[in-house]
Amino acid sequence: MRSTSRLAASLVGAALLLGGVTLPAASHSTSPGEAHVLVFSKTAGFRHDSIPDGVAALKELGATDGFTVHATEDAGAFTPANLRRYDAVVFLSTTGDVLDDTQQRAFEDYIHRGGGYVGIHAAADTEYDWPFYGGLAGAYFQSHPAIQPATVDVEDHAHPATSGLPRSWIRTDEWYNYRSNPRDRAHVLASLDESSYTGGTMRGDHPIAWCQDYRGGRAFYTGGGHTKESYADPVFRRHLVGGILYAVGEIQADCRPENGYRPLFDGSSLDGWRQAGPGSFTLDDDGTLTSSGGMGLLWYAASGFSSYSLKLDWKMASASGDDNSGVFVGFPPSDDPWSAVNNGYEIQIDATDVPEKTTGSVYGFRSADLKKRDRALNPPGEWNTYEIRVEGERLRLWLNGVKINDFTNTDPARSLRDGHLGLQNHGTGDQVSFRDVRIKELPVKGS
Repeated sequence: MRSTSRLAASLVGAALLLGGVTLPAASHSTSPGEAHVLVFSKTAGFRHDSIPDGVAALKELGATDGFTVHATEDAGAFTPANLRRYDAVVFLSTTGDVLDDTQQRAFEDYIHRGGGYVGIHAAADTEYDWPFYGGLAGAYFQSHPAIQPATVDVEDHAHPATSGLPRSWIRTDEWYNYRSNPRDRAHVLASLDESSYTGGTMRGDHPIAWCQDYRGGRAFYTGGGHTKESYADPVFRRHLVGGILYAVGEIQADCRPENGYRPLFDGSSLDGWRQAGPGSFTLDDDGTLTSSGGMGLLWYAASGFSSYSLKLDWKMASASGDDNSGVFVGFPPSDDPWSAVNNGYEIQIDATDVPEKTTGSVYGFRSADLKKRDRALNPPGEWNTYEIRVEGERLRLWLNGVKINDFTNTDPARSLRDGHLGLQNHGTGDQVSFRDVRIKELPVKGS
């Protein structure tokens, strides 16, 4: 999808440093450097009086965040030719059956071709007899209690829709219950604490915002947005902007379903971790770890791991991307950071080195698939997500949900079958931040 001018400038700088990053291809927009978004708010059932406020807010946000908004309630806009003008379509509190069969086919084709979808609030109360739409939205509305304050638990701190939110977000809205739980199909970004309000019916697991890759397209949904006040709330507006920037393809994110992980570092405590060698990590109030000095290693000493999926979020601080760090796996317990270098493997974080030593590489051993890496990589200052999956002597790496490396150890002096995990603090001037280190242990093959 097309990047907006703000991100494009950042990527151009990163491209020069990386020696030829391929910028995301334009697939829908017609104006160079600017995404186009269609806001659709037709209603065939209940009509929210906040719709005009929502349209106005989205236009204002587009003007400040680099995308153009066209608003309509005319379902005739859903033609193949017209939809090609847009990088994403926002369903703003639509209700009931709003598209006919021909319009539905046009929208399905648009999504298949890489289009983006954003659903806001009553978008889940729409097109109950159209299974494609139900899958795209993620869940259908069932009921709601009275408007009241509730605590929103932010589960993903890397996605642009939630990266700027507090871990516990207290706000007032009309909180939907859904006919099904989308957690197994979509990536949950935030959920409701049902103990913080009355009327929740989802038995304590109550997703309220999520994203997914859906049949070729990108989808984001938030259950907020019933009230007029929502669209004047700067925090909720930032939430909407992040969802739109993901949907248009400006910022990459891992939106695969995520279940079964447990935290090794959740932002509140470093229990089980030890610092080896010089330098340190600073734990900020927002749950972010940032490296300082070195060359050292913050390693998880509480246990080793043999077969697992490790996920963590990271970002580089400098505009150049020249912030050296890495994630070490498969090394024996030691308070000497060089033990990890000499006996384990490093998944590199540094956008300025040679291919086998740059972002996504198994440092010194195997380069990432650079074309896939470049398309998946967010620029310095934005969060990225790694999944490092180790099974036997095989290590696979995903960046923001895209597989970019597949490495098998053949060195008899090293082994991935058993070892510890660590985060590198490389040296003075190198600042890399980490969030939400979590792990899912996998069955050991052959056991």
